[in-house]
Amino acid sequence: MHKTRHFSNFLFCALFALSLASCGIKKSLTHLPDVSFYNGNIPERLKINDSTFSVGHNFLTKNKQGLWELFVEGDPLERGLISGRLTEELIYKQEAVFLNKVKNLVPSEGQQKFLRKFLSWYNRKMYVYVPEEFQSELYGISRYMSDDYDALATPYLRALYLHGAHDIAHALKDLALVGCTSFAAWGEKTEDGQLLIGRNFDFYAGDDFAEDKVVSFINPDEGYKYMSISWSGFIGVVSGMNEKGLTVTINAGKSKTPWIAKTPISIVTREILQYASNIEEAVAIAKKREVFVSEAIMVGSAKDDKAVLIEVSPKNFGVYEVENYEELICSNHFQSEAYKRDRRNNKTIENSHSQYRYDRMLQLLSENDKLNPEKAVSVLRNMDGLNDKAIGYGNEKALNQLLAHHGIVFKPKELKVWVSSNPYQLGEFVAYDLNTVFNDRSETSPTVSVSNQELNISEDPFLNTQAYKNYEAYRILEAKVEQAIDHKEKLDDSTLQKLSDLNPKYWKAYYLAGLYYYNHKDYNQAFQNFEKTTHNDIATRTEAEIVTKYLKKSKRKSR
Repeated sequence: MHKTRHFSNFLFCALFALSLASCGIKKSLTHLPDVSFYNGNIPERLKINDSTFSVGHNFLTKNKQGLWELFVEGDPLERGLISGRLTEELIYKQEAVFLNKVKNLVPSEGQQKFLRKFLSWYNRKMYVYVPEEFQSELYGISRYMSDDYDALATPYLRALYLHGAHDIAHALKDLALVGCTSFAAWGEKTEDGQLLIGRNFDFYAGDDFAEDKVVSFINPDEGYKYMSISWSGFIGVVSGMNEKGLTVTINAGKSKTPWIAKTPISIVTREILQYASNIEEAVAIAKKREVFVSEAIMVGSAKDDKAVLIEVSPKNFGVYEVENYEELICSNHFQSEAYKRDRRNNKTIENSHSQYRYDRMLQLLSENDKLNPEKAVSVLRNMDGLNDKAIGYGNEKALNQLLAHHGIVFKPKELKVWVSSNPYQLGEFVAYDLNTVFNDRSETSPTVSVSNQELNISEDPFLNTQAYKNYEAYRILEAKVEQAIDHKEKLDDSTLQKLSDLNPKYWKAYYLAGLYYYNHKDYNQAFQNFEKTTHNDIATRTEAEIVTKYLKKSKRKSR
């Protein structure tokens, strides 16, 4: 509820450790990968129009749904240089958006100075754990990064550090830990018996961060060709599929706050996607890498005709697969035998909304018998709670929390994938067929989208409703009220009433009004709003306990 405070506390709790660990930092600050045996000469970039560029056979173009399509091939350095050159303007924008988000969380100059030192210490060993191939690719990209943030770290180090942002966001309590949900179905559970995988990626760093999604198609000089969706300057994989029909998606688990960065989870999944053709090979790659947070990797395999969960953490490893069943669900808790007695995992099941979303997914899959891509998309877009209960738009208990960076559906056997376009996962799902994408690019104009428009899945009708317009207005107003609470600013009663009018089933609308009134010593109004909060579905047990505490205190003080 107060993300800035939690983030600042984390940083300053690290001060003592930082003061003891200055040795070892200097080497990491000067380390660069050896790229001498790679090709550092790339063709000039050709600008075809404002949204289409090419470098040799490589290209970047924006389709009509607003997704950027990037095609890159070559050795590690070539891939990095070409990616950086093609997406240079997007990288500038993406880094500015992300770092400004961090600046908002850590507003004081003193804290920002400490943050720079902390990052140097915290990430001092990351280069040891990231394969040299991927470091070389990042080095190529960093050649086209802005120098505006060199005071924070060099471009190469920033490129490296930013690949751990997903891990840190999920590791820090209450800081962007939002629940991703995924599923796989096959055999009797799908329309044609083929493996089908769907997922929502709910990593949220602001609307601007999610504006320019990049669908990358990579043809490396070693390993398998693959596609993934993320953002510019990012070579890791959060959702992707390779030419062998192997897919990876990641869901965060509950982690102990890590005190040193090791292998970012997106680099582990990138290695799996580039070098594994089946589940056994994927497990072997995951097992050999040291991670610094807990994460569930859903791996789907056309060869194995099923999906499993590889559950990794700094000190444990497990593989979960269903037996005599053809459906696999993943939220944000672990299911393998290795984690049955894990205290943090069990606490997550008990106190978070992970189990609730798991149960909701189970319910929706049972209702949508014989899944196909269209039904899979409808599941990912569902905004209701258990038993179709209206729980308010944006509730973290919902599969669709109306903040996802993307939703995606894979059909591995046919090498087909559907990627959502803005906003959230409500926009048109754009279809791609990897059988055709990786044909000779010299025969295709870079101005033509590589998507298969005939297979696209239409946008959600919810986009054209008054309820959607109200929700977008609610989000703006919610941010205004939160800012007023944090800065002790005055608001009129009509503003606070409008908050719940725009999103009447959402618990947080009433909670924020109650908190505002409580801070301004209007305990009667505070009590009324906290009481209304309890009549709605509060996302987590921890938040419910906070509401109960304020309800009791405001009742006592209103007498």
